[in-house]
Amino acid sequence: MSEVSKIYLSDKHALQMADHLLEAEGIHRDANLDYLCGIYDDDMQLIAVGGCFENTLRCFAVDSHHRGEALLNTIVTHLLEIQQERGNMHCFVYTKPSTYRLFESLGFYTIAAVPGELVFLENERRGFASYLDHLAKESEHSQAAAGFTANESASVPAGAIIMNANPFTLGHRYLVEQAARDCRVLHLFIISDDASLFPTSVRRQLVEAGTADLKNIVYHATGSYLISRATFPSYFQKDSSAVSRGHALLDTMLFERIATHLGITDRYVGEEPFSQTTSLYNDVMLSELPQHGITPHVIPRRENDGEPISASEVRRLLQGDDWSKLQSLVPQTTLDFLQSPAAAPIIERIKATADVIHH
Repeated sequence: MSEVSKIYLSDKHALQMADHLLEAEGIHRDANLDYLCGIYDDDMQLIAVGGCFENTLRCFAVDSHHRGEALLNTIVTHLLEIQQERGNMHCFVYTKPSTYRLFESLGFYTIAAVPGELVFLENERRGFASYLDHLAKESEHSQAAAGFTANESASVPAGAIIMNANPFTLGHRYLVEQAARDCRVLHLFIISDDASLFPTSVRRQLVEAGTADLKNIVYHATGSYLISRATFPSYFQKDSSAVSRGHALLDTMLFERIATHLGITDRYVGEEPFSQTTSLYNDVMLSELPQHGITPHVIPRRENDGEPISASEVRRLLQGDDWSKLQSLVPQTTLDFLQSPAAAPIIERIKATADVIHH
């Protein structure tokens, strides 16, 4: 009865049973899942379920009549084997507080927890600590290259921005300019997840090219820790405000620890007139960060013809080949890339995408 079976996403009956188990735990099946499995009883009723998305484990539930049978342990062990087959040795779990100790018993370590809502874990003891050390080394190297001394760096405000830049626009440029003007050191985090129409490597290339004249910037990748599909799986999706708020709280907690490690005192975000999810994220940040000695700043969006500049609008214009208007929304460095042969596959993908407006 404890044999684990793959649940195919085309099996509507099995998915209904999985959804029933998850809903009993107050969980909705994550739309991002790329693998789902379960355990059936002798009557072929699903009594345990769990899933994966890339290198994360998520969506666990066990029927209330079968608690204490180590079914969740069996599911997790199976999913870790799947991850090993994929070549993912560094794995993450986000789960309910009621089950996190099970994952700790299986070799996972808690990174952060939102009380009463969710716990975020990884299977490397020093995973997050190593990430913090890496950020510090990047910062030291960049500041040394820019001519800062340790005392100078420690005596002035340090700011931070986290951006996706899908692609980098004049709106992003304006936000960076404002923050860089106010801070001696600006830590600019580019979201690592390859969930965007512009690949991660291209987004970073455009951000660095578009800010190359600003000499007080330290560039970082967010990895699997900040605004990633590991910690924030609904970030690029419309979702309930309760779920989004929980993930925003978790992400803010992780940022606070990064800020402490790097000496960051100020956080800058752009005003968000379009996305309810991002607006809610900003509200959480504005509420939580001051409690930890970090000053948040919401910068009004740069406008073009009375309309806020957005990456979504740039993608929409690319979809419709409207280059005349597009030129007024992006810096020359982004425009040069978009008009190069390297951008052709990305533009084709944008044109083939039904909805390029992310909320």
